[in-house]
Amino acid sequence: MKKVQILWIPILLSLLLVAGCSSTPTGEGGGAEVTEQSTGADGSGDGSGGASTSAASQGGEWQGDPLENPNSLLATRVIYFDFDQSTVRSEYLDVIQAHADYLAANPQAVVRLEGHADEKGTREYNLGLGENRANSVRSLMLAQGVSDNQLVVVSYGEERPAAFEHNEESWALNRRVELIY
Repeated sequence: MKKVQILWIPILLSLLLVAGCSSTPTGEGGGAEVTEQSTGADGSGDGSGGASTSAASQGGEWQGDPLENPNSLLATRVIYFDFDQSTVRSEYLDVIQAHADYLAANPQAVVRLEGHADEKGTREYNLGLGENRANSVRSLMLAQGVSDNQLVVVSYGEERPAAFEHNEESWALNRRVELIY
């Protein structure tokens, strides 16, 4: 009889443990909602970050934070470069202009310009190339009236690749400057 009582103790403790760990949704937003954002093979998404765009737009005009508008040039936050180049491609001049206009209109905003390079070349060379790329974007923004204290330049060289394959497509995705607000 004593043996049967001893067997019940672990079972009761297990039940108490399981009951103590369960949770009940409160219905008042107490639980976290998980949303999934689709991205393409190159890591690009629709720019909405999983947020609903219909609630922020009213009558066709965006009502939310301009940086969150998926239909704005501000949604583009990556500037790509040609191999071994730090000159901004002409296709990105309007994007940089839009970000410069935003920064000029929002003097409290700060953007970090993160320069990157592909894996070709030495580590030191790629750090310098990433810095030159970030400084090219910085120079264009300064010319558009952005305050110097709103711009932070960082170079990661080849250390933080966006794509990990060892082919031209991946290398092209790694030659970039990211604008981080």
